[in-house]
Amino acid sequence: MASIIAVEKQKLKNPPLELRYLGDRALRQSTKRVAKVDQELRQLAREMLQTMYTADGIGLAAPQVAVQKQLIVIDCEPDNAANPPLILINPTIKRLSKELCVAQEGCLSIPNVYMDVTRPQVVEITYKDEYGRPQTLQATELLSRCIQHEIDHLNGVLFVDRVDNALALNQELSKHGFSAKAVKPITEETK
Repeated sequence: MASIIAVEKQKLKNPPLELRYLGDRALRQSTKRVAKVDQELRQLAREMLQTMYTADGIGLAAPQVAVQKQLIVIDCEPDNAANPPLILINPTIKRLSKELCVAQEGCLSIPNVYMDVTRPQVVEITYKDEYGRPQTLQATELLSRCIQHEIDHLNGVLFVDRVDNALALNQELSKHGFSAKAVKPITEETK
């Protein structure tokens, strides 16, 4: 069954939702599980996709638009109209690989800041799709990283919290007008 969340992959003059940025409390609150997958939730997913495409993103979690629900939209191929976006409702990580990889990440809530982050190479998740059906997905490469990054958002964690090089991070944040005080570093104890 094809995705029923169909939106044009284009930039809108006025995206339907307002992005929140580093320092906003909405990004640090934990989210609530979605109890019912209905038309209202699908409309929210549609608006999140429109907002994400407008901002040139490949992933967006509901807290980034100040909605405290466990809802994520992902599209690792925004330039490919034939590739449908992924809608993840109540995603849960079931397994992470022991193999790690380092890659540069950015975030729509921290524009123009790109830093290296170490994450497991493979992730396996369970979630509900936009029809409310249970699904399982194993992802590698960019999709794996994107899923982990967006699930972090559902737990009030931002990618900058996972950056090991604090000095480079602080320089990069201040260069783009963000306060390093908004970062909550994840240590071995809090992982």
